[in-house]
Amino acid sequence: MTDSTPRPANASGEDVLIIVPVRNVVLFPGVVSPLALSREVSIAAAQEAVRTERMIGLLLQHDPELEQPTPADLYPVGTVASILRYATAGDGGQHLVVQGEQRFRVLDFQPGMPFMVARVEYLTGTQHDDTDLEARVLHLRRLALEAASLLPQATPELANAIKSMDSAAALADLVANFLDVKSSEKQVLLETVDVRTRLERVATLLAHRVEVLKLTRRLQEQTRDSIDERQRQMLLREQLKTIQKELGDDDGNGKDLEDLTEAIAAAGLPVEVREQVDKELKRLSRMPAEGGEYSMLRTYLELVAALPWSKSDVEAIDIEAARAILEADHYGLDKVKKRILEFLAVRKLNPTGKSPILCLVGPPGVGKTSLGQSIAKAMGRKFARVSLGGVHDEAEIRGHRRTYVGALPGLVIQAIRKAGTRNPVLMLDEVDKVGRGFQGDPFAALLEVLDPEQNGTFRDNYVGLPFDLSQVLFVATANMLDTVPGPLRDRMEIIELSGYTEEEKVEIGRRYLVGRQSAANGLASSQVEVTDDSLRALVRGYTREAGCRSLEREIGALLRSAAVRIASGAVAHIRIDADAVAPILGPPRYDNEVAMRAGVAGVATGLAWTPVGGDILFIESARTSGSGKLILTGQLGDVMKESAQAAVSLVKANAISLGIDPALFEHSDLHVHVPAGATPKDGPSAGTAIYLSLVSLLTQRPLRPDVAVTGEISLRGLVLPVGGIKEKTIAAARAGIRTVYLPARNRRDLADIPDSVRAAVSIEFVDRVEALTGVVFEVRPAVATEGAVPA
Repeated sequence: MTDSTPRPANASGEDVLIIVPVRNVVLFPGVVSPLALSREVSIAAAQEAVRTERMIGLLLQHDPELEQPTPADLYPVGTVASILRYATAGDGGQHLVVQGEQRFRVLDFQPGMPFMVARVEYLTGTQHDDTDLEARVLHLRRLALEAASLLPQATPELANAIKSMDSAAALADLVANFLDVKSSEKQVLLETVDVRTRLERVATLLAHRVEVLKLTRRLQEQTRDSIDERQRQMLLREQLKTIQKELGDDDGNGKDLEDLTEAIAAAGLPVEVREQVDKELKRLSRMPAEGGEYSMLRTYLELVAALPWSKSDVEAIDIEAARAILEADHYGLDKVKKRILEFLAVRKLNPTGKSPILCLVGPPGVGKTSLGQSIAKAMGRKFARVSLGGVHDEAEIRGHRRTYVGALPGLVIQAIRKAGTRNPVLMLDEVDKVGRGFQGDPFAALLEVLDPEQNGTFRDNYVGLPFDLSQVLFVATANMLDTVPGPLRDRMEIIELSGYTEEEKVEIGRRYLVGRQSAANGLASSQVEVTDDSLRALVRGYTREAGCRSLEREIGALLRSAAVRIASGAVAHIRIDADAVAPILGPPRYDNEVAMRAGVAGVATGLAWTPVGGDILFIESARTSGSGKLILTGQLGDVMKESAQAAVSLVKANAISLGIDPALFEHSDLHVHVPAGATPKDGPSAGTAIYLSLVSLLTQRPLRPDVAVTGEISLRGLVLPVGGIKEKTIAAARAGIRTVYLPARNRRDLADIPDSVRAAVSIEFVDRVEALTGVVFEVRPAVATEGAVPA
């Protein structure tokens, strides 16, 4: 908001107010009431008032159907209201809780504002303490208490409030707020500033209402024992219509109830659900529309009617069409596509079988979410997504109980309602980012959601009725499974997605990313051309990730630079080659660290797995004079520290066979450091690299710079298997490594490694560390390690 925000004009009875038009709502001073906002202008006005801690002015529209009212469409007298609470509902609606403070009259509206702003004067009713006024107050209090006794839903608190009200003006406003009359009649009461006149008008309307309530009670008593339940309901509805017509209060509530009844009848509810819903519907028909519980119960019934109890999408699975969809939407990921096609084939042959819970696990940007959309497209089902990142309250999964203010159904029911069918493909995104708090464990709620044996009768706390989730196809995504409890992992079928190779990234960039970014930047394919060499330059020098998000951002930067030149009219067509990348994006951000760090005694290249893909890991060792201590730095976890201690013990045990003087350990301190010290590191797979780094340091023999190793070591010298082989070999190829040594028991993982990586990297298998010491060292004179004590 700019500096044109309205401010009070002076300190007298005039002021400048932000105006919010309302329809069918008249707020009286001293009354607290909820208010729903749907128009953008009204939402902007309310947000500005909350931001500047100002009150708002509520003015009733003449025509409630008018969407864009002008000042001429509003009544001139309204109520100043303070905002007690501002909230945004799950469906995007804006809700206020306001309290009426004082009447006001509009003097004039001020132009040039993004919302209505008016200069107003406050209205204060004149009141004299005399016998006539006191008599009117007693008469109105008596009528109000009598009406409260006749209302079946009236609470004791209402009667107590009427009895304890001292101010004549406040009593008139309180009773006027609860009067069951049209909005226009309430507006007349609001515009009646004189307290004596207001008391008289309110008493007249209330006396009429009391007579109607007495007549209704007599009718109920006379007919309760003589007609059956169905006839009684019909008679009461006809009586209510007649009474509302005589009172002029036929404002559409009856029509709304009829529409709601028809919607519930058309929802196809199960028998036991329909019985409970009918009870709630009967209770709603007996409530006054002005009551707070009326709107809460009506919202609940509207949600129940909107849920797809019996609506299902008809599956039309064509395996070849599904294969074409997966190939068109995603490049690579052959193992994942194969599993999805297997699932679709089984589903086609056995439509009534239970669907598995698929969990796609992999680093960011490899296409997990879009795979879920492709599955939905291939099955002909609706797609819905639930983001679980940051969810820490069990009620966000199961919903809040309706007894709470602002209660909402859980994320699962909300997503199914949005999908509009009972068998959508529902993606549970970022299931590993769910947190735990004092409100409960969301993982425990997910156990029932994802169990085919239990979710056929899933009960959301808000809905309170059994809803069948067994037809929903759940697809979960995660970056890592360490934070997912074992019972939940056991309910899901894990499908791992690894990072992309350089060639795959170039192909993805050419097929998908360039076209998507060209459209986003307003460029036609005839105006710009991005060559494969430029994409390869981006992959090598400007991105280092398992997925393709950074690559897409860099492509977008190239195309934005081209868009500037084309929009200025300098050129009509631009070809972006590898030579044009550096002038636009600057020097490459990633260098060949293998060439910079390797080739020095005491430095070994290891391989690591991270939640964002594989990466190379440098192990640096140094020896200084000391008393035989081992120093470990680089934010190493307990497991990695134990691997380093095991490596030192193994070197000491084999010192003589390695050509190392055992006395060196008594007079030297060994320091093992893993760079990128700000990043925590853990795991046993660096044991082999730490061992080779120490042997290289103590023998002053550099390791080959194009070699990387991974594997856990034992005190017997065994190289034990580790995980993440595919990601690690991809990272090695990306870093320029030519030979990778893996544990022999990881030979089974060779089939998962892409052919392009196996063509670029020589993969060797070893079962003992002795087999490494003869092949990983350079055959050349030793290079002294900086800071090392000569042997």
